[in-house]
Amino acid sequence: MTSPTGPWLRAYLVASRLIPLCAPALLRRRLSRGKELPHRWREKLGEPGLRRPDGRLIWLHAVGLGETLALRGLVAAMAVQTDADFLVTSTTRGSAEVLAANLPPRTRHQFMPLDAPGYLARFLDHWRPALSVWAEQDLWPGAVVAAAQRGIPLALVNARMNAAAFARRRRWQGLYADLFARFSLVAAQDSVTAAHLQALGAADVRVTGSLKAAVPPLAAEPGALAAARAALGGQQPVLLAASHPEDEAVTLAAFRAAKSRPLLLIAPRDPGRGPEIAARAAEHGMTVTRRSLGEGPTADIWIVDTLGEMGLWYRLCPTTLIGGSFGPTEGHNPWEAASLGSAILHGPRVANFTADFTTLHENGAAQSVSEGSLPAALLADHSAMATRAKALSDAAQGGLAPLAADLLALVVKPG
Repeated sequence: MTSPTGPWLRAYLVASRLIPLCAPALLRRRLSRGKELPHRWREKLGEPGLRRPDGRLIWLHAVGLGETLALRGLVAAMAVQTDADFLVTSTTRGSAEVLAANLPPRTRHQFMPLDAPGYLARFLDHWRPALSVWAEQDLWPGAVVAAAQRGIPLALVNARMNAAAFARRRRWQGLYADLFARFSLVAAQDSVTAAHLQALGAADVRVTGSLKAAVPPLAAEPGALAAARAALGGQQPVLLAASHPEDEAVTLAAFRAAKSRPLLLIAPRDPGRGPEIAARAAEHGMTVTRRSLGEGPTADIWIVDTLGEMGLWYRLCPTTLIGGSFGPTEGHNPWEAASLGSAILHGPRVANFTADFTTLHENGAAQSVSEGSLPAALLADHSAMATRAKALSDAAQGGLAPLAADLLALVVKPG
């Protein structure tokens, strides 16, 4: 049966032919600003950077760092059940650099080509995937259509869509209905997302929970871990993970108000913000050192403004304040901290991870804090809470086998 291609999708596919007119110049501009990897930016034009392995290949796509890392548990679960290789694509430089240190079995990474017919044809001609798995909520219409036209089965996993995201997409309901008609399997994180997807035209949406809960622990290079532990010298730091300006404002105020000052680690979501955070801390009368400058934890605050080292800090810090939870970002993934035994504190705004934090709270495995309660929370012993959170994470990592089996049942058989 021919998949539906209504007016919105047809218009998009026609317009996407114009992307090559500006794509190279745009990518070169991003390259000059450090937003692209110099030796890999042409992957976004569909040019492969790696040889394709022999045999079947399963392609999984996520957009940014958090979404990409969340796929690792699913890839590991699938790898137990198949001898196929895996290709993970994403769009951001940070996702590529961090995933490189945390690759699952038989997995390689490439950047997703821009959504133009020529780039996609070049990509698909080279990689010839037997299955295309999309994560969360961002679908690239050209890539979805191109894969479907080649008979590549499509699946959407770990989908999440809160009310605000649904409202934005509802205006394009016809476009989404046409895209969802091409998917053989759609799996949502929660019932709210499932209802939103069905309202956009997806059929038979199943609720399978969050892949982020099953994320394997982030890696840490043993030498770097030993060096960081030695540098800390037995101090008990508190980590603000993946922070944003709103989180830092609250945390710095709370740190100043605390009765005593343990070492505070701030790991900005954007490492380039190290100087800005240092200036803000100085305004609060606090001294700082920055890891990106080769400085150790010899001040009130150690700004760990480096990329790809969160596995170190979660291992070394007994408590993590999950960033994005005091501002419009609406939270970040709490399970990376949980999987490595760091207790979870968070602010009041976690709409993007409602189901995850609900699970944690129902099991006494996380604590919500306000600006007023944070000073005392920074100094409290949360070890029992951390133990409960790690137990939940460990259990989730063993629960992906059914979804992995359902995905593998879609795989195009060779010959």
